[in-house]
Amino acid sequence: MNTRLSSLPSGCSLRPAAATDAWSIRKLVLSAKLDPTQLRWSQFWVIEHEKQVIACGQLRSFPKAQELGSLVVAPQWRGQGLGTYLTQHLIQQATQPLYLECLGKKLVQFYTRLGFVPVPWQELPPSLKRKFGLSAIAASLFRLPITLMRYLDSV
Repeated sequence: MNTRLSSLPSGCSLRPAAATDAWSIRKLVLSAKLDPTQLRWSQFWVIEHEKQVIACGQLRSFPKAQELGSLVVAPQWRGQGLGTYLTQHLIQQATQPLYLECLGKKLVQFYTRLGFVPVPWQELPPSLKRKFGLSAIAASLFRLPITLMRYLDSV
């Protein structure tokens, strides 16, 4: 899988998040209706334009695994490759097998294009089975289209 980074739109830059980005990150995550309870600004990378955070993504570490999570692009910036760029960057930062959880077929297609494949809950490392266990139950009970995925070229 080729993970060569695409390019960012003019005037945009990628950087590790700073403490001053915490509220911007929380706002983006809440606007996407994602779980805001596991946000640690120090685990995020952000893309900014004119000093405004317009995209963010988190790389969380667990025993023997990492999770790509809370990937959000501001609505007015979608469709310009920011999500792809940020995902590719987080893949390159990963030092352990990389997993994620996504909701809906559109996101599964997005992540599949970037080298992720669906994995059953049973094949997750123990540390992620605990984390994703509730999601697996909710998906089953409420027939939610939640998919667990692993990056194929994970280390």
